[in-house]
Amino acid sequence: MVAANCDLTLTIGFLLGDATKTQAAANPESHFAIIDFGYDTPISNVKPIIYDTAQAAFLAGYLAAGTTKTGTVATFGGIKIPTVTIFMDGYADGVKYYNEKKGTSVKVLGWDKASQDGSFTGDFEKQDVGKQLTQNFLDQGADIVMPVAGPVGKGAGAALNEAKAAGKDVKMIWVDSDGFLTAPEYKDIMLSSVMKLMGEAVETVVKEDKEGKFTNTPYVGTLANDGVQLAPFHSFDSQVSADLKSELDQLKKDIIDGKLKVESAASPKV
Repeated sequence: MVAANCDLTLTIGFLLGDATKTQAAANPESHFAIIDFGYDTPISNVKPIIYDTAQAAFLAGYLAAGTTKTGTVATFGGIKIPTVTIFMDGYADGVKYYNEKKGTSVKVLGWDKASQDGSFTGDFEKQDVGKQLTQNFLDQGADIVMPVAGPVGKGAGAALNEAKAAGKDVKMIWVDSDGFLTAPEYKDIMLSSVMKLMGEAVETVVKEDKEGKFTNTPYVGTLANDGVQLAPFHSFDSQVSADLKSELDQLKKDIIDGKLKVESAASPKV
């Protein structure tokens, strides 16, 4: 991209952090932006676009805890990197908060926030591994699963679709985009999604660069600026009680107002 004389190069993903830094250092007159990676020491010509997805994942965990019929929910990741574990932290904390408020004991399989350890497929490609992990969770009584594993999430969807066809009441929570729209083959089991709204942020960064207003100040997506959101419930809307919807709305407001702190070891440090 630099060799093609691009003014701005956008790189996507935590795993491209080092490569972006190297190119930025070698090409100080060029501008870069990177999604899902922040630098401890800011780089003058690189703008991070990062997301506090723990906030929206917290709502998803609370939703799962308030919707489960078995009292057990689950999550797993692709690779153990901060942009994955931040979802899992928020999800686990949302379930924990529900338990504290309601006096329940909903269990979370696949992730332990305290030890920062859990279930991972090892990549974002092996859908068969995601399917097997999900089947293991179902065998342990889970009825809602949130895969944080890109395309591997389709493996989870396949296992859940099969379970639904066999008569089980199971659901999935998608990540990054609204899975009801982007993974329609699983819409019959799609309870909601933890969304990162990347389009608006990227468009703003490109416009600012074109207008000569580029800065290296990180964009941080939060519930407050709609950078992260909990997706609509779509077909499951009637199965989410009015009380639970009201509680989720209040939790969102409390997080935005700072009354409720949602924290992850992987949260943006800016």
